[in-house]
Amino acid sequence: MIKKITFWLQCSRAFALPITILSWLIVFVFGLLNGGDIINGILALIGVSFTHLAGNMADDYIDYGILSKDEKLMNSAVATKCCFIRDGSITLKDLAKMIAVFCFVAILIGVILFFRSGFGVFWLMLIGGILTLTYAKFSLVGLSEVVIGLLFGPLMFEGVWYVMKGNFSLDVLILSLAVVMFTVAFLYIHTLLDFDCDKISHKKTLCCRINDKNKALILFGVFVSLGYIFAALFGIKISNYWVFLSFLTIPFACYIYNQMKRYNSNQDIVPEIRWWNYPLDNWDAVKQEGTESFYFILFQARNLMIWFCLLLCIGILLKF
Repeated sequence: MIKKITFWLQCSRAFALPITILSWLIVFVFGLLNGGDIINGILALIGVSFTHLAGNMADDYIDYGILSKDEKLMNSAVATKCCFIRDGSITLKDLAKMIAVFCFVAILIGVILFFRSGFGVFWLMLIGGILTLTYAKFSLVGLSEVVIGLLFGPLMFEGVWYVMKGNFSLDVLILSLAVVMFTVAFLYIHTLLDFDCDKISHKKTLCCRINDKNKALILFGVFVSLGYIFAALFGIKISNYWVFLSFLTIPFACYIYNQMKRYNSNQDIVPEIRWWNYPLDNWDAVKQEGTESFYFILFQARNLMIWFCLLLCIGILLKF
């Protein structure tokens, strides 16, 4: 049973789940320190996590449907793309069943929160569910960053705050924009790593629309810069200057920018691992697959998000 659960967590790309958890943790702590309902906040985390994982699998389901129509597309796709379906570990039918299971759990949590918090949960759940399950369709037309920005920013933050406090908040909106810029930056790095494959398959991601990997990389800097600006605005508005601890991640953001620039020039560069590059999930397996260059940068973008969130959360706690 444990092996089966672990396997499906890998299929659902659970390595990205810390981003959801840490985003939730920030608004949860902020809500808790302002008298929010702890049980509702925890239930919201469970619902959001299952929605996130269901969305990841739905993304693979749609992507594989596109790749399977053209052998050239399938052969040109990076080894990480829909890997569990392509190697025969699961079928599309298996994936569809598991998407349904994850969605059922998320809906069940939503129903519970509906009765505990009010009718606003219905609209939050409806909008969030539709955007999550149709995310791959939006990514085909270059709107993935917009959808992720809505899902992991205002929708999730205001949703958690709503079930904990029973209202919406301008402070929480600004806080959500600070955090979600790093979530979008992580997603953007992922699409930039997939640039060549997406170009061949004629996907209209934001990177592909820019049509130049190095020029597209500039937007990563724009996203993280906006994140720091919104964090500063949040700290100033609530008179909490401890949130500026999050600015300690600026050198790490510059490091990721330089690593991505190297990857654009040579995708076969073997990364030099330092202690501050961890965590690196299932690194031995990644090395055996020969995808360490790809995953190294992806994990660093995720780790940037993790450190930013942790320092921001510590800053909020120090205020109280």
